[in-house]
Amino acid sequence: MAGCLAARCGRPRDTSVVVVVLETSEVIYVDPTTGYLHYLGKHGEDLFDSEAAALNYITDGSKILCKSTTYSKAVLGYAALGSYALLLVATQLSATVPTLPGGGCIYTVAESQWIKIQLQNPQAQGNGEVKNIKELAELDIDGKYYFCETRDITRPFPSRMTLREPDEEFVWNGWLAKPFMDIGLPGHCVVLLQGFAECRSFGGTGQQGGIVALLARRSRLHPGTRYLARGINACSGSGNEVECEQLVWAPRKDGQGQCIPFSSYIWRRGTIPIWWGAEIKNAVSVEAEIYVADDPFNGSLQYYQRLGRRYGNKSSEVNATSQKKPGVVPIVCVNLLRYGDGKPETVLVDSFKSSLEYLRSTKKLGKTWIQLINYDWHATVKLKGQQQTVEGLWRHLKAPTMAIGFSEGNYYNLKQQLKECKGSVIFNDDINGGFCMESIQNGVVRFNCADSLDRTNAASYFGALQVFVEQCSRLSISLDVDAMFGLSSSRYPEYNGRNPRTLPPGWEERFDSVTGKSFYIDHNTRTTTWEHPCQEAPQKPWKRFDMTFDQFKGSTMLAPVNHLAELFLLAGDIHATLYTGSKAMHSEILNIFKEETGKFSKFSAAQNVKITLQRRFQNYINDSSRQKQFEMFLGLRLFKHLPSIPISPLKVLSRPSGCMLKPVPSITPVADGGSSLLSFKKKDLIWVCQQGADYVELFIYLGEPCQVCQLLLTVSHGVDDSSYPATIDVRVGSSVDTLKLVLEGACIPQCSNGTNLLIPLTGRIDPEDLAVTGKSARPNIQESTYLPLLYDFEELEGELNFLNRVVALSFHPSARARTPITLGEIEVLGLSLPWVDMLTDSRRGPDFVELLHEKLSSIPANVGSKEFANSSNSFLPRNGVLGSERASSTKSSSSVLQGSSGNFVDFLTGDFDMPNQSDVTENTSFVNVEQTNSFDDEFDVNPFATASETPSAKVNSQVEEFDRAHLYLKFFESFSGNIKGKGLNFEQMMKLEIKRLCLDLSAAERDRALLSIGVIPATVDPNRSVDYSYLLKLSSLADYLALLGHTVHEDHANASIGLENINGHAIDFWNICENDESCTGDVCEVRALSSSHASATSESSSIFVECSQCERRACKACCAGKGAFLLLNNTYRDLKIYGGSQGGGYSALADNFVCKSCCSEVIKHALYVDYVRVLRSLRRKGRTEQAVQKAVNQVCGLEFSRISDFTKRVQYGQKQLKQLLDGEESLAEFPYASFLQTVETADDSEPLLSLLAPFGIGEQKSYWKAPLDNTSVEFSIVLGGLSDVSGVAIIVGSCGYSTSDCPIVEIWAGNKINREDRTFIGKWDVHDIMLSSPHLSGPEKTSSMSEEPRHIKFHFPNPIRCRIVSIKMTLNHIDSHSTKFSEEFDLLSLSEGTFSESKSTTPQNSFIHAKRIVIFGNTLRKETNPDTSMGIMRMKTYLDRSQPLGRFRIPVEAERLRDNDLVLEQYLLPNTPGIAGFRLDFFNVIRPRVTHSPSSSELDMKKLSLIPMEDRVINPAILYLQVTIVKESGKLVVEEYRLPDVKVNTPLYYDFQDLQQDVRCVLFRLLGDVTAFVDDIAEIDGSNLRNLPLATGLSLSNKIKLYYYADTYEMGKIGSLSARDMR
Repeated sequence: MAGCLAARCGRPRDTSVVVVVLETSEVIYVDPTTGYLHYLGKHGEDLFDSEAAALNYITDGSKILCKSTTYSKAVLGYAALGSYALLLVATQLSATVPTLPGGGCIYTVAESQWIKIQLQNPQAQGNGEVKNIKELAELDIDGKYYFCETRDITRPFPSRMTLREPDEEFVWNGWLAKPFMDIGLPGHCVVLLQGFAECRSFGGTGQQGGIVALLARRSRLHPGTRYLARGINACSGSGNEVECEQLVWAPRKDGQGQCIPFSSYIWRRGTIPIWWGAEIKNAVSVEAEIYVADDPFNGSLQYYQRLGRRYGNKSSEVNATSQKKPGVVPIVCVNLLRYGDGKPETVLVDSFKSSLEYLRSTKKLGKTWIQLINYDWHATVKLKGQQQTVEGLWRHLKAPTMAIGFSEGNYYNLKQQLKECKGSVIFNDDINGGFCMESIQNGVVRFNCADSLDRTNAASYFGALQVFVEQCSRLSISLDVDAMFGLSSSRYPEYNGRNPRTLPPGWEERFDSVTGKSFYIDHNTRTTTWEHPCQEAPQKPWKRFDMTFDQFKGSTMLAPVNHLAELFLLAGDIHATLYTGSKAMHSEILNIFKEETGKFSKFSAAQNVKITLQRRFQNYINDSSRQKQFEMFLGLRLFKHLPSIPISPLKVLSRPSGCMLKPVPSITPVADGGSSLLSFKKKDLIWVCQQGADYVELFIYLGEPCQVCQLLLTVSHGVDDSSYPATIDVRVGSSVDTLKLVLEGACIPQCSNGTNLLIPLTGRIDPEDLAVTGKSARPNIQESTYLPLLYDFEELEGELNFLNRVVALSFHPSARARTPITLGEIEVLGLSLPWVDMLTDSRRGPDFVELLHEKLSSIPANVGSKEFANSSNSFLPRNGVLGSERASSTKSSSSVLQGSSGNFVDFLTGDFDMPNQSDVTENTSFVNVEQTNSFDDEFDVNPFATASETPSAKVNSQVEEFDRAHLYLKFFESFSGNIKGKGLNFEQMMKLEIKRLCLDLSAAERDRALLSIGVIPATVDPNRSVDYSYLLKLSSLADYLALLGHTVHEDHANASIGLENINGHAIDFWNICENDESCTGDVCEVRALSSSHASATSESSSIFVECSQCERRACKACCAGKGAFLLLNNTYRDLKIYGGSQGGGYSALADNFVCKSCCSEVIKHALYVDYVRVLRSLRRKGRTEQAVQKAVNQVCGLEFSRISDFTKRVQYGQKQLKQLLDGEESLAEFPYASFLQTVETADDSEPLLSLLAPFGIGEQKSYWKAPLDNTSVEFSIVLGGLSDVSGVAIIVGSCGYSTSDCPIVEIWAGNKINREDRTFIGKWDVHDIMLSSPHLSGPEKTSSMSEEPRHIKFHFPNPIRCRIVSIKMTLNHIDSHSTKFSEEFDLLSLSEGTFSESKSTTPQNSFIHAKRIVIFGNTLRKETNPDTSMGIMRMKTYLDRSQPLGRFRIPVEAERLRDNDLVLEQYLLPNTPGIAGFRLDFFNVIRPRVTHSPSSSELDMKKLSLIPMEDRVINPAILYLQVTIVKESGKLVVEEYRLPDVKVNTPLYYDFQDLQQDVRCVLFRLLGDVTAFVDDIAEIDGSNLRNLPLATGLSLSNKIKLYYYADTYEMGKIGSLSARDMR
């Protein structure tokens, strides 16, 4: 067993940290802010030799720091859910199947615990989401879930697959296990199944006994409760579907386990697999109303195809003779419903029959053969009694059961024994030995009643009972009563009990001369036989099918039968409880073989009535809540239940090993220099800066390179809250000399101590883009607020850089502050690439490399160069359709062709890569190219297409200078002509946007192009083109369509489980037509589109569908997308589970369409809006992918002829490094280490960061080199942590050293970036070293990676503890000599020293070069920060000296709200005191994750992604509050405040820059991304995604109060009451 320990550690008032310590002594940290799981596999940090060592490390040797400790047996799952994280563990397990044949134990979760982790994430989260999270944590786990740690039990026994390749249909914690997969520890969370697993031992008539196990696996394809999960759904899954397996084996009593015979029988149970449902009107109604959908058979075909694939005999050579029809997979459906006249279930029986007739008529079942047996269980019991009911069932089951059979085989613990196996052999890495299969079950029997509960459980028991007796017989375990009493059926009973060698008269035993096997001669009859004459006569197989009930009972040992009945009783209760909330009914029939059965018949009847009432009440009251629990547990419909929860939480990258690069000034000396500001253990920290500082600047080095996304500040101050900074500037960059300003002058409100302020950050935005889009423009007092409800037409795009390593923060004090600036904890949140996986030989490394190759193959080859920023967006697939694998022809404007010159050019962008050529001038004219009709440019884009479906980029050197903006303007002119866009309608504007996005133009590039021809961009803004009421309706439909899209395609992904790839229709979700695509004419009966100049394409002319509304035949051009069908028919009404049965029978696998004539304009326009939203999202993802590829190319080149080469190189590289280090550690390896400053690099060199890349990465003969004109370079390297450095090694490049390029090497060490704090280590001349090491000179003679690389080591006289190592390499005179190590140098700065100013006289072709830089020594496993408690205490004492003024509310004469409550006007009374500021109680809104239909990458949880970056992170929603103060004189004072993200209703105090006197009116206007937020609702329930036009939670009503400052003692009692009201 792999158990775990969850410890909640921390000091009083510290942030809680939950640490999971696994039995393997691995520690997984839970980030206390975002909930991100952190694990690096570093020995001494999160990998230890023992559990005691791990606990001692995380508690600093004091167990008092553990607030709570939970010991558990297994980890079942984990989820970070905004304000909370939930860790699900099993605290008690029951080994219900102790030992399977071949090893492995099945554990049932007896007791579980949801460990709730409070997170510090201030992201807005609604009360409805918090309520749903609490409901999730109340899900009943105990006794209903099981797992096996060593074997795959999601498939019939024995499984051919390993534990890490389970069948997704039966894995219930896939979503909860994903966080462990993301950190490379998939085996640390068990594969959890829902259902039942237990076994019983039983004895036979002789000494041989056996074990029977009943395994019941519940399918997750249609999870849920009784009245919400019936029939089939959009995933082609049936409600209450269970796969049952009866496993019988005979363990060897000698314990050797050399050969274990076993047999396995599989059957299914579930509701009828058609679209139907039942509805209860109230809690006391007698019967539920049963209804069948209008089109009930959608998905039924896929359901049976899934069964056929799963239960088809794939080993025909084993038992081909026993099959009824070779290759046929029989599926026998035993229907137990009542079908008499007047019975409500009759409609289901008739529909069931019709469904099978329909399926046979389609001729798509292939080798699947379906038989239906109708057997009215209740009527037969009532008419004939229980015993005859059982007999009748056996008569029906005899033929199909014998035809289907069951699997038989033997387990051998030695694989050598398998060589003699004549059947199928099964083995994998999880098994010691293997299985030899004598026969394999072919087909399956499926039982059903209305709910797949009581009748189904009883019938399946009696069917499995017959198989059980036959299984025992085949295993030589006799259950015959005659044998138990010594009665024999041998041919010579008079010889029973004698020596087995005794033969009857006339018999002789001989031995075969070839095999040595005994055979027997009957001289009486002159015959021979292999069988001993005294052994029992062979029994007739399946003989008990022909017995009556009494004969069966009288001839069979009842103890094993009752053991089996006990298992079925327990399993029935589990299934009934999961489905209905109550135990099973009518279970007394399972005790029919017990003598005392009749005694409890009356009690059973009363119990059935009680359970019936309980079920009805539970179903009516609790079904919806339990349904929600199941969905959240499975990770389904999260966009509905948890709309604001991020799929992948951000990392806090400023924590150790992050550090401060400069000491933070403080009013009293503190030893740690400010590093405690980055520690999560100091939430109550108050850092007081120096007195009188105009600003405080902090330089933070991040633990990993990342895209910086958010800044989290913890407000900390003394008695006076004005001491906390008032504004902040933020700069980020990959080094200290490349910092870029990303935020300037952002206001920080005054808040209570401990308030968390989250400041969203974007990359640097070009000021020209800001100006041309007019994004910074603000409306005047009288103007109404512009609301881009459809989408942000003027979206700004910030720079993306995944190599950001340094964050510089500048804090500015408040104007009224009377004390020094105070600071609290600072956290930098971001997204980092999986560098460790990409650059090491981990299990996922080759997958990431393959994905990188796939991405790199679709963009220009110079992606890592300077021209990368202008390259095209390769993420956008072109000309695809939903689910289709067809390749459409590419038109001239979107094609990229390959020219004879070998240059690579993207025709969409004009970007190209030409060897030995740098920049290419843009906006040059296109020469000698025939102008084609701009309508020919396709822009059908399939966001659901996988990467493999995206057309690969081709190249055409003739179009390298063609401008994308020129193409856009040509397309624009084709619409508007000479009227400059003023006459465009809504549809034309949307097509312009689609064209812009397909050409990969940003909004700023579009605006510049339009302004160049005199067109105002606002005239083509779709948000301004329709009237307000239509805009509201259109936005509402588009929002609803987004939810429908996620629902449908989530179902589509789940429906593909267990089936072959499901190809979509040529008509996709939107079917946005091109301008030149017209109706095909006579063949089309709709003719919604016509064109006088264009003809139908060859593709559209061959695609026709039938409209579901008018039933006319429509061509592709006249058909609307599938989204129109969903909106028009409302088939996913209320978004029930998987579409539910309520909606009329839609299946995600069905091709349902509607023609454009049957669609209203608003529905067609809603498709356009959703389509554009998806394309905008794909553009963001494309920019992200390009930034990722650029970052990778700036570190190393991952070019390998085969993926296997990657693993080999990394393995060889690690061996080389181990030889080089000689027992020490590498301290400066990327991504943990990086360069503090940039170093100029030659054009044909490997990137700078390749010097720190792990060994084995990159081309073997490649190396870094400086430009020819650089004779001196300095590398300032920040180590991965505070370390004791022993020396530096330089790996020599493949060119080797010569007398002209031998550098002089100087080394410094320090902890901060200040040069005066560095310690000089020494100076070496490589020329002198070469004299004693001639192998360093000249080109590399061997390319073997198994040899130790050529290198030079510079050992320090003593290890030095430092964080930064500076290495300077200088080319000097050829005849120069090294300075001996003992000499002293004044090298505290670059300008000092005798050698630093020397001029080189190196030859012209000499340059500085190196392959790798290795810094070796020992890392401090846990940095021991100095005790700062006394210094912090003195700071607090200093702050408590000043007594603050109190805030008092200013009364308002009148208020007025307008512009959807976004504008608040407050009119003041005469003689009002001077206004000091205002208080804002933060809004009760959330930003939903889902805003458009999904792409495939958002659906597949297992799909590998380079970076899981959400749109909300790339393009954060930011709110601004504009304050206009109108004075009595008419003068206006305007101030604007950028609002941070805080918890709901958090009071934020903003002081005006100056005291405002004589104020008549104050006007507050909420600006920014107001349309990105929705109200706090329990769950998104369909069409009401938002309360249009805006979330009511953004209303300024009762949100803002004005205040002034005054002395609390002077104001008296009335003033103090006002003060309390304000506070």
